[in-house]
Amino acid sequence: MPDPQHFDRHAELYDRARPPYPDELRSRLAELRLLVPGHRALDLGAGTGQATRILRDAGMDVTAVEPGPALAAKLHGRLPDVRVLRATAEAVALSPASFDVVTAATAVHWFDLDVVLPRLHTALVPGGRLAVWRNAYGDRSVPATPFRRRIDDIVADRDAPPRSLPDEADTSRWATLLQAGSYFEPVHVEDFHWSIDLDEDAVRGLFTTFSDWSEAEAEQAALAVRDLGGTVTEHYLTPLIVLARTD
Repeated sequence: MPDPQHFDRHAELYDRARPPYPDELRSRLAELRLLVPGHRALDLGAGTGQATRILRDAGMDVTAVEPGPALAAKLHGRLPDVRVLRATAEAVALSPASFDVVTAATAVHWFDLDVVLPRLHTALVPGGRLAVWRNAYGDRSVPATPFRRRIDDIVADRDAPPRSLPDEADTSRWATLLQAGSYFEPVHVEDFHWSIDLDEDAVRGLFTTFSDWSEAEAEQAALAVRDLGGTVTEHYLTPLIVLARTD
């Protein structure tokens, strides 16, 4: 079973191996008036601060929430001007109407939405926004590469129960889930398609950070890169869902 503390045990590797979010995402957040200097932002499941930095660099007043002690320490060391709270999204203390924007980057699939959504509705000001995004590894709209076929073979060999949540790239179903309880309504839904070249070490490190991958499986992925010439192109999808707080 995926373990949310998996990331904290690999905090240093997570920080090095996870690719950044595409530049187009940052531009869209700015166009949608989500990156406004002086506005108060809450970043949930902040990890080592990839999304947090986007908010901080825009001149926002940022609070980051991260339950993992190693990840939180890494985040605080990197962005000392950001308030870092060690807590889960379900338990962190939030005052009413204390934020203009809430972000959850590669984190919302860990949340108990029945608990978190009403809490965020209370924590946001009227007209506040919730922005959810993640990097989905393996863009299924692109013809499968030899490397991606090798990855599919590794996953097919598992004896694991089916996931209860939608696929990470099923943007429309995630948008529906985030409307549960009518606390929020989508105002912008978009998928960003991009690619990155990875060598054997990069793939080994990246796949080791995935909570549902064993170290042996990550090694198989790295050996696939070696077999395919030492470098592979991975096609990624970054879904963005922006929701408005309902009155």
